[in-house]
Amino acid sequence: MLGSPDKKLKIIHITGTAGKGTTATMVQEILRAQSWRVGLFTSPFCTTSIEKISVQDKYIAPNEFARLVEKVKPAIDKMARRGEYGGPSYFEIFVGLALLYFVEKKCKWAVLEAGLGGRYDATNAIKHSEISAITNINFDHMDVLGNTLEKIAGDKMGIIKPHSEFFTTERRAKILRIFARACIKQKAYFHIIETKNLPNSFSKNAALATAIAQHLKISPAAIQKGIARAKLPCRFEIMQKSPLVILDGAHNPIKMQSVAESLRHLSYKNLVLVVAMAQDKDAQKVAQIIVPKASRILTTRFLITERKCTHPCELARIFGHFKRKNVQVQAFLDPHHTLKTALRAASPRDLVLVTGSFFLTGLLRERWHPEEWVLKNRASF
Repeated sequence: MLGSPDKKLKIIHITGTAGKGTTATMVQEILRAQSWRVGLFTSPFCTTSIEKISVQDKYIAPNEFARLVEKVKPAIDKMARRGEYGGPSYFEIFVGLALLYFVEKKCKWAVLEAGLGGRYDATNAIKHSEISAITNINFDHMDVLGNTLEKIAGDKMGIIKPHSEFFTTERRAKILRIFARACIKQKAYFHIIETKNLPNSFSKNAALATAIAQHLKISPAAIQKGIARAKLPCRFEIMQKSPLVILDGAHNPIKMQSVAESLRHLSYKNLVLVVAMAQDKDAQKVAQIIVPKASRILTTRFLITERKCTHPCELARIFGHFKRKNVQVQAFLDPHHTLKTALRAASPRDLVLVTGSFFLTGLLRERWHPEEWVLKNRASF
């Protein structure tokens, strides 16, 4: 109903349990460094919804966003009245807006990050992709994708399109066999990226982005430049020093493990943890990774009504189970008050880590970069 804008774009489609947003941003920056006109669609946003759609590293302007919403309203209304499945979802509308915007801005390329899974994700409405990629497979969104790695992989591999190029940094043989079968069925070319000796998740994401760029015959200089300037809000983002404050929206075990690895490279005295988590996340496994490092734990909530948040008192009980002796655990309803309390409690040599949800980190990021600033500058930094 929107004219199939995806058919006018060359698309790189990326999913995975962790690192897909970072990888998508790296690929976008590499293509831009090569002087190719490129649009980027990511999920979720941190502070304001325009962060999901950008062209040439600039978020869609608020007035252009509003104009496009008005443009798609007739299609939304028609689907709501006559569509077999009712009106489109919030996320489906966003994907449509992004593709329309990329075509309007004469983008040659579009990099799409899947929202959840792959096969049934709204981004997978595209008819064809030049390249698809899966960063890795792990446990997350089990209520939707399934409770085994095989089921999760089976859903995510649904983005592999006929005669496309498929890339992954996943290494487990049983998962790779699932991907291989999908590639054979779709007559797609299968590329496995070696990451055995790479030290962390960032370098693995960079290796995946580099492999995609090399396939597109992008110059080494553009690849290096693109990876160097790839940056996302609320991904181990340093907001201030003395005390050091870091925001990271890690909400599952594999993402929190990456945070824990990154902490090893920092020098600080005590870790003050500010955390909120959605009800559908594995708070116990996340706590098991990060809580033993904390000297003080402050649980809170986010204020997004679309997602159910674990009550701060319940989260305090879960996180308290893994704490060291004499470590204080407190629960707060107001996230802003929680951050103020943490900052007051921290000494200049301490680290305050805000984590567990992009909804929480995006909300508290406004202390340093208010929503109005992001909207005006069409940038997060």
